Amino acid sequence: MSKIIINGQKELTGEIEISGAKNSAVALLPAATLCKTKSTIYNVPEIRDIDYLIKIMEHLNCKVTVDNGAITIDSSKLKNKPIPEDLSVQMRASYYFMGALLAKFGKVEMSFPGGCNIGARPIDIHIKGFQELGAHVEIIKNRYIITAKKLKGKKIYFDFPSVGATINLMLAASGAEGTTIIENAAMEPEIVNVASFLINMGVNVRGAGTKTIEIDGTKNVDNGVVDVFPDRIECGTYIILGALIGKNLRIRGIIKEHIGALLMKLTEIGVNYEINGDVLTISKCEDIKPANIKTQVFPGFPTDLQQPITTLLTQAKGVSNIEETLYENRFKNTYDLNRMGAITNVLTLNKLEIKGPRKLKGTHVIATDLRGGASLFLAGLIASGTTEIEQCDVILRGYSNIVEKLRAVGADIEYVE
Repeated sequence: MSKIIINGQKELTGEIEISGAKNSAVALLPAATLCKTKSTIYNVPEIRDIDYLIKIMEHLNCKVTVDNGAITIDSSKLKNKPIPEDLSVQMRASYYFMGALLAKFGKVEMSFPGGCNIGARPIDIHIKGFQELGAHVEIIKNRYIITAKKLKGKKIYFDFPSVGATINLMLAASGAEGTTIIENAAMEPEIVNVASFLINMGVNVRGAGTKTIEIDGTKNVDNGVVDVFPDRIECGTYIILGALIGKNLRIRGIIKEHIGALLMKLTEIGVNYEINGDVLTISKCEDIKPANIKTQVFPGFPTDLQQPITTLLTQAKGVSNIEETLYENRFKNTYDLNRMGAITNVLTLNKLEIKGPRKLKGTHVIATDLRGGASLFLAGLIASGTTEIEQCDVILRGYSNIVEKLRAVGADIEYVE
């Protein structure tokens, strides 16, 4: 089994370049199947989730070419075949093929999507949206069969501003007759990135990044080109790392508007940093104050940074509290953090207490999910001794070249197959 071995307490200095956003890229690739001929996506991160998506696209008879971060998809011979479980179960974002294939063919069949076990994460909002557009949904054992003689644009209200559902309905609505209006839509930057791609392909999209998005359906979708935004979660993870053990560590490729909630919280707890253009420079904070954090949808504090910042708060002088409002199973990383010397207590299903400061010691740990693995990764880098992270492939699902990037700035780290 693959593992990452870290010899901790090595000061990190130099520059880390932020890769393209995982949460954008995993939606943009399925969106490319809307094109009649070819599309190209630039700045695609080198992560396992992209490898899985390419396998699905090749299963659908797309020709995929990868060249130094650029992926070209030739979908001219695309076939609408059922997506088998061994492919869909690998990642949550496989569900974006639902919206894209439904728009293009009026039918999609696939097994339940997989991904990290951080909670129930039902896709009922997606399904309800497809039905509002006129689709019929069957669930047979572990498979979805979604069909529509004709998709018709409609005003749809989301009970919760789900990122996945917003993108999936944007994809489906691109092939609907008339105009679709999504109310209470998610406002995350990834939504804007996908909308830019759709617009470039010929779909009229208005309001992306706001609570109301309008999509005019069209059958003339082709020749898409888009750049993947820098990954705000990767960026935030490395900024937190800089506050833990950096020395003038430079993070290049930031968009500060995308990480505003994190920057405000770091300022609140005493972390200093400088921003010059798209570069943030940060050093270890010697006096970390405790904090109260509540995860929220964008522009609030992102749930994907909740687990990484938990590691930072183990070094705060006092008691911190985290309230996780999006997923009910996102404190599993605290078991191994406590084994390393942290003191955390799960007070309720969605509330966590952290007492600090604590000196962490390296040991064997298990990455149970992507961001929980990042939390343990950060802990290993500040801990004394050696930390071995098992099941580390979940980390590689979302952090492009993480071992190479950190080794380049001074980390003593090794990936072992």
